[in-house]
Amino acid sequence: MKKIKKGINLLLVALIFSASIITFNACSSDDSITIIAEEEAEEEVIDDTDFDATDWTTATHSNDADPDFDEVFEDNAVKRLDIVITEDRWQSMLDDMTETYGTFGSGGGGPGGLIDTDEDPIFVPAEVFHNGIEWYRVGVRFKGNSSLQTSWQNGILKLAFKLDFDEFEDDYPQIDNQRFYGFKKISLKNNFDDQSFLREKLAGDVFRNAGLVGSHTAFYTLYIDHGDGPVYFGLYTMVEEVDDTVLDTQYSDDDGNLYKPDGDAASFAAGTYDEDEYVKKNNEDEADFSDVQSLLDILHDDSRTTDVATWRTNLEAVFDTDVFLKYLAANTVIQNWDTYGIMTHNYYLYNNPETNKLTWIPWDNNEALQFGKMGGSLPLDFSGLNDSEWPLIGYLYQDSVYKAQYDSYVQEIVDGPFETSYIQALYTSYSSLIETYATSEIEGKTFLNSSADFYQAIATLNQHAVNRATAVSGYLD
Repeated sequence: MKKIKKGINLLLVALIFSASIITFNACSSDDSITIIAEEEAEEEVIDDTDFDATDWTTATHSNDADPDFDEVFEDNAVKRLDIVITEDRWQSMLDDMTETYGTFGSGGGGPGGLIDTDEDPIFVPAEVFHNGIEWYRVGVRFKGNSSLQTSWQNGILKLAFKLDFDEFEDDYPQIDNQRFYGFKKISLKNNFDDQSFLREKLAGDVFRNAGLVGSHTAFYTLYIDHGDGPVYFGLYTMVEEVDDTVLDTQYSDDDGNLYKPDGDAASFAAGTYDEDEYVKKNNEDEADFSDVQSLLDILHDDSRTTDVATWRTNLEAVFDTDVFLKYLAANTVIQNWDTYGIMTHNYYLYNNPETNKLTWIPWDNNEALQFGKMGGSLPLDFSGLNDSEWPLIGYLYQDSVYKAQYDSYVQEIVDGPFETSYIQALYTSYSSLIETYATSEIEGKTFLNSSADFYQAIATLNQHAVNRATAVSGYLD
C-alpha cells in the first residue's frame, strides 16, 4: 500500500511539474522545482498529534483508576498484547541498537563478548492494543543489559521491551497521565536463556508466596506490526515495575528512597561507596544518600567483632535484616546466581518510611531455579563465599543469631512456597497453560532449537525441585 501511495504521489509530482512549466514558463527551472518540492512535502506530512483518544475510559486509561491486577496479571491465562509502530520508528529503534551493539547477528562485542554502556535504548511512540482496546502513543523501547545485547548479537529479535504509557504526554496532550488499567509502566521480559519460559514467573511466585515484596507477573503473547502486519514475537512474561505500582500497593508509603544498585558499590564491600552506583529511581533532586551510607558504615563498624549485640542493634535500625534473611533463604533454596552474592545487580533497596529501614526487593529472576553460571549458585552454607566481598551475606551468616533466623527461613521455604509436590504441581499447571504458545515460536524470534527443548526444560525443573529438597534436608540435618 505504501509503495502504491508513493507511486501515485510521484505521478502527481510529474503532472504538477509539467503544468508548472506550461503555466509558469516565466519562472526559472530552479523556482519550479522548489514549488513542487514544497507541495509534495505538504502532501507527505501527517499531523501525528491530530487524533482522538476514542477508546479512553477511566478504568482502562486514567490514572484515577486503581491498578487492576486481576486484568493485567492473571495467573491462569495467556493474554495477547499488540504493538503497532510505524516503519520509520521501528527502524530508528534498530538503528539505535546497531549504533550501540553493532550489526544485528554479528556475534561481536567488547571484553567478554559484551559492550559496556550506561545508555538505555531509545523510546519511540507506538500504539498498544489489548482486548480490542487501543492505548495511544505509548513509549516503547528495548530493555535489558547482557541479555539484550546477547540476543541482538546472536541474531534473535525476541528482545525484551519496556512500555511507558505516558512517556510522550508532553508531545501528545491527549494521553496526559495515560495508564494501562492503572499501570504507568510495565516490562515485557523475553524469557532469555530459559527454555522452560517459567523461571521469571515461578521464582517471583516463590518470593511473593513467602511473604516478600515483589513484582506480579503474567504470561503474554506479543505481536508487533512494524509496517507489514502483525508478527508473532513469542511468549513473554509481563513483570510489574518496582518503581511504579510495587511501591504504591505493597507499602503504606511510597515516598522513600528507591535504589537499584549496579556496580561495585552494590556489593556493600568496604571502600566501594559510590553514589553513581547506588542508582536512584526516585527523589533524585534531593541527592540524599545518607541511608545507604549509614548501612555501609554500620555493616563494617568494629563493633561487629567487639560488641556484636550493639552491632546488631545499630544494623537493624537502618536495615530490615528480617526481610533480607527471608529473601536470602528463598533465593538460596531455589538457586539464583544472577544477583547479590555473585553479581552486583538485580535487586532494589527501598527506604520504607514506615520503618525508616532499607528493605530488600528481588528483581530479574529469569536465571533462577538452576545451578547457573559464573561458578554456579551459592551453597546453602555459603561455603567458599568471600565474606568481605559480600558482607550482607557473609557477616550476617557468621552471626549466630542471624544464622539461626536464616536456617528457620530455609525450612519455612522448603515446607511452603517451594515444597516439592506444590512447586511441581505449579510446573505442570503453568507448562500446560503455555505449551502451545511456547512451542509455536518462530525462527529468529525464539531461544528454542526445537519443541523438545521446552519439554526437557520442564523435566529439568521438576528434578531440580527434588534435588533442592534433598540439599536442604542435608544442610539442616
